Amino acid sequence: MRPPALNADEIAELLHEVFPQAFYEGCGLTIERVDYASTRVRRHFSDDDLRPGGTISGPTMMELADFAMYVAVFSAIGAQPLAVTTNLNINFLRKPAAADLIAEAKLWKVGKRLAVGEVAIFSDGLDEPVAHVTSTYSIPGNGR
Repeated sequence: MRPPALNADEIAELLHEVFPQAFYEGCGLTIERVDYASTRVRRHFSDDDLRPGGTISGPTMMELADFAMYVAVFSAIGAQPLAVTTNLNINFLRKPAAADLIAEAKLWKVGKRLAVGEVAIFSDGLDEPVAHVTSTYSIPGNGR
């Protein structure tokens, strides 16, 4: 298996540097595992994430999916903070529990200009996914 271009600590350090407003101590997001083109990240539960009806909001799950893909892109191509989401499609499958959310991202294809992948989001402790996401990232000036 190919090693990741950046490991979890290197990605966290990069995110602290280039995205201090979004990735900081206490932001609720953590990187749990990084392999080449594959990641597992966590969104810690907060009552602030609930919408009416007692379910975790869609925007919270979209944020987590996008974060998981961003980390996966770094795991495959290294430090490219100007990589941006060009598409994100989410299917909400079931009501998430009032618990941490776990996102597992896997890149299907990493090219010179685009990275395409999927993310499965789970409520911590449950086996069935609460959302399925497909996403594409644009990689500026990758030159590979």
